[in-house]
Amino acid sequence: MRKLCLILFSVMLIGVGGCVVGEGAQVSPPAISAYVAAPEFGRPFGIIYSQQQVGLWVTGEGKATAVPDVVLLSLGIESEAKTVAEAQRNAVEAMNKVMRALKANGIAEKDIQTQRFNISPIRRWIESERREEVIGYQVTNIVVAKVRQVDKAGGIIDSVAEAGGDLTRIQNIGFTVDDPTPYYNEAREEAVKAAMAKAKQIAGISNIKLGRLLYVSEGTPSVPPMRDYYVMKAEGTAQAPTPISPGELEFQVTVQMVYDID
Repeated sequence: MRKLCLILFSVMLIGVGGCVVGEGAQVSPPAISAYVAAPEFGRPFGIIYSQQQVGLWVTGEGKATAVPDVVLLSLGIESEAKTVAEAQRNAVEAMNKVMRALKANGIAEKDIQTQRFNISPIRRWIESERREEVIGYQVTNIVVAKVRQVDKAGGIIDSVAEAGGDLTRIQNIGFTVDDPTPYYNEAREEAVKAAMAKAKQIAGISNIKLGRLLYVSEGTPSVPPMRDYYVMKAEGTAQAPTPISPGELEFQVTVQMVYDID
């Protein structure tokens, strides 16, 4: 029994040897397992210690910026009337004008895609009778138009607003690049370099020697978000062209790397 206790104590000392070194990095002992016989218990008695996160774990982040060359406009019409037929008729008339305005501004058919079409009742609550009643219907037709000339986006918004009149809805405006691959490649290279530099720094501070690279993983690349935008034109007033500022897009990649250590 005394021999068993000594063996157990030795294994426990080995098991608590892991430590954390440096920000964003973890150093752990290799997997250890021990198995001893214990007749006093009437059967073999096993002790197993396991640790999966072996080595030095580091993360790196890389970023790349680009000036947008594509504008994504989410726009369309919203019509209300007492009957579905009337609401739909007004919606079709206004939407046809909007589509003509888009095409007149150089937007190709393949760059216009229906995003949402909906017909829903408009209800009013009658307090005295404690019930709802349908007082009309709403028809919504929204498309996404891809504008490949950023400097024309403001003029296209104005043309659409004029064509659709009071039924016009500009829901969102987003900026992107036609081919984001080069920018993600640049961000990925920066992320890997950052992770490698961090690993070397931590190894130097901790007085450990880096071994071979065991594992590399890339997180989900960040996608620049859409921005909310709404246009309302006052009746009978002239309006200057809608100003559009594309700014810059930021593409971000994060990687995780694991090194063996000596």
